[in-house]
Amino acid sequence: MDIKRSGSQPSAKGPADWFTGTVRIDPLFPVTPPARAAGNTVTFEPGARTAWHTHPLGQTLIVIAGCGRVQRWGEPIEEIRPGDVVWFPPGEKHWHGAAPTTAMTHIAIQEQLDGKAVEWMEKVTDEQYQAPMEAGRKRK
Repeated sequence: MDIKRSGSQPSAKGPADWFTGTVRIDPLFPVTPPARAAGNTVTFEPGARTAWHTHPLGQTLIVIAGCGRVQRWGEPIEEIRPGDVVWFPPGEKHWHGAAPTTAMTHIAIQEQLDGKAVEWMEKVTDEQYQAPMEAGRKRK
């Protein structure tokens, strides 16, 4: 058994190559072979977001605070709130982050395949981020 005590692992700033805006990453658990899954708590300040990316074995997000946005390539932006669980299938190009005026925190869980958990791509432009949500996609 291994217990990771709260506060025992240092927070990290989200790298500018992979994020727009202020993002803090707090590790929860690393990949521990033979398991392949790792988890982090990620906090996005208002307007902050990931770059477009994919995961070879998919990704699960569990929203725990605030209000955020997610989008998969070619689809409209959707709003996410605490309690929402988002699954991105393997290879699905997507981004996620905070709403324009509200911070958002989620737990991100993904698995590694051949030592790699994510493929980072181009940044989400301001125009893409500010695109209107399709009617009925915004939660109330």
